[in-house]
Amino acid sequence: MTEHRSLPVPDGLDGERLDAALARMLGFSRTKAAELVESGQVRLDGREPAKSERVKAGAWLELELPPPAQPVGIRPEPVEGLRVVYDDDHVVVVDKPVGIAAHPSPGWTGGTVVGGLAAAGYRISTSGAAERQGVVHRLDVGTSGLMVVAKSERAYSVLKQAFRDRRVDKRYHALVQGHPDPLRGTVDAPIDRHPTLDYKWAVVASGKESVTHYDTIEAFRAATLLDVTLETGRTHQIRVHMAALRHPCVGDLTYGADPVLARRLGLDRQWLHAVRLGFDHPDTGAWVEFSSDYPPDLRHALDLLVAES
Repeated sequence: MTEHRSLPVPDGLDGERLDAALARMLGFSRTKAAELVESGQVRLDGREPAKSERVKAGAWLELELPPPAQPVGIRPEPVEGLRVVYDDDHVVVVDKPVGIAAHPSPGWTGGTVVGGLAAAGYRISTSGAAERQGVVHRLDVGTSGLMVVAKSERAYSVLKQAFRDRRVDKRYHALVQGHPDPLRGTVDAPIDRHPTLDYKWAVVASGKESVTHYDTIEAFRAATLLDVTLETGRTHQIRVHMAALRHPCVGDLTYGADPVLARRLGLDRQWLHAVRLGFDHPDTGAWVEFSSDYPPDLRHALDLLVAES
C-alpha cells in the first residue's frame, strides 16, 4: 500500500538539489530519490518539480512512497575503497569509506560493508537478521572509519555482549562548528526519533540513555576538532549531541550545519570519522586496538582551516 507523507524542507538543506535533499531526508540513495521525482510521486509546494530544482527551507513536500521493501539477504557486491585492517578466524576489522552502508536496508541500493566482504570471499557469521549477519555495530552511510564484523558465531555473541556492557573503546574525531564551551565535557541526554521529522533523531526526555564525552584537539577560526568517545551507541548519537550543544558537525546539514561553510571546505557529508576501535578479542581475550587515518575529503577540509588560521 502506497504511503502518503507530507513534510517541510529543513533549514540545513536550503539550496540543495531536490533529489539530493530527498535522499538525505528519507535515507534513500540519490538514484532512488530521482526516480520518485521523475515518476511524479513528489510534489513541491503543490506542483510537480524537476529533480535538479534547488529547494528552499520551509518548502512543503508531498510524497507518495512505495511500500517498504522486505529486508533482503546479503548480496555479494564489490565495494571500492573498503579496506580490511585486520582479519583472522573470528573477526574482520574494516576501514569503511563514506557512502557505504553497514548492511542492506529497505530503500538502500548502494554498496554495503557485508556485501563487499562477501564479494571478497570473507566468511561472515550467520548470527543476526539475514541482512545484518555478522554486524555487531554500525556507522552511518555518511560517516567513515573503523568497524568490526564477526566471522564466527562465538565472536558475534561475545562482541554483542561487549558492546552492551560498554567494554569497547569507540573513538571518533569530529569537526564541529564554532567553539564548544567548556573545551572538554560530557553530554548526557536521551535520544529517540525526532517527534515530527522521522528521518532525524533528537534529544527527547523519554528517549534511551545516551552519553557522549568530548575533548578539544585543536581550535580554528570557524570550527573545532574534537576527540569523541561513546558510552552508548545510539543512532546518530554524536551528530545529535553536537547539534544539541549548538555545535553541529561541519557539513551535517540534516542537523543544522551551515551549508556555506560546508561548501567552502569542499564537504558534502558530515566531518565525522571513527579513528580508533579497541576491544577484547572474542577468542583470546587479549585487548586489540586499531586506528584509521582521515580520508582525503576530511584531510582537505582541515588543511583549508589551518591555512585560514
